Amino acid sequence: MRAIIAQDRDAGVDGLTLADLPYPHAAENDVIVRVHAAGFTPGELDWPATWTDRAGRDRTPTVPGHEVSGTVVELGYGTTGLTVGQRVFGLTDWARNGSLAEYTAVEARNLAPLAADLDHTVAAALPISGLTAWQGLFDHGRLTTGQTVLVHGAAGGVGSIAVQLAREAGAVVIGTGRAADHDVVLDLGARAFLDLDADELGQVGEVDVVFDVIGGDVLRRSAELVRAGGTLVTIAAPPTVRPKDGRAVFFVVEPDRARLSDLTQRVRDGRLKPIVGAVRPLSETAAAFARRHRTHGRTIIQVADE
Repeated sequence: MRAIIAQDRDAGVDGLTLADLPYPHAAENDVIVRVHAAGFTPGELDWPATWTDRAGRDRTPTVPGHEVSGTVVELGYGTTGLTVGQRVFGLTDWARNGSLAEYTAVEARNLAPLAADLDHTVAAALPISGLTAWQGLFDHGRLTTGQTVLVHGAAGGVGSIAVQLAREAGAVVIGTGRAADHDVVLDLGARAFLDLDADELGQVGEVDVVFDVIGGDVLRRSAELVRAGGTLVTIAAPPTVRPKDGRAVFFVVEPDRARLSDLTQRVRDGRLKPIVGAVRPLSETAAAFARRHRTHGRTIIQVADE
């Protein structure tokens, strides 16, 4: 099968190549998915799990990409809940070969059924962004109706979904980004927008939850905005600061089949719109990783036609 592989950690994006790999093995409770569309995170080549297995052993050449949408073609021993020929989408394991390949092995519990009326390119934009947004806002941030949430990077893959979910939950949403993001963020349902390059972050005032995807100085300054009892949530890095009378939480997204199904139902109902930017073939994956210009929405790799 064809796959994108990385063999040299120091080479970064320049080390990504299209190569032939053996067809994957379906371990116990696995399924083999014929990949139609795949999503990736630009920074994943820096993650330790991209290069080693769970025991810390080198596993190069490694296949990146952790969001998949496709069709089940094989069941491993003991696998239940899915069937051959079924359309599915979800997360691949962090420490195994990923989704930027024609076929990939995935634990069945990490996948959810995909309705026939949803496109694979849309589904591939949902797993990491959708689950991260939900878990950050509600599981870790404990956001409730009537509260105010500040969403950094509100036009990005995670941020754009977080704005929509928070708005539907009845929260007041303030989104941040660059000037070019202004209209996109307000159209998603934010009450207000803050330009991180031109506006003072302090003008936001106190909020109940900060959802950060940027880290660094933005994360540090955001701690001062959280009112008593509130929460600073970040996926960028473990925070070195915390709100004076609140919590600071760093987390890594976890698979959740039931929540994936809920997210796709919201998409089907028109209540949630993942922003898909460019759709590129597998052969252009390295260029997609290395893109030099910011674009709204997720870049999705189309591996095969429906």
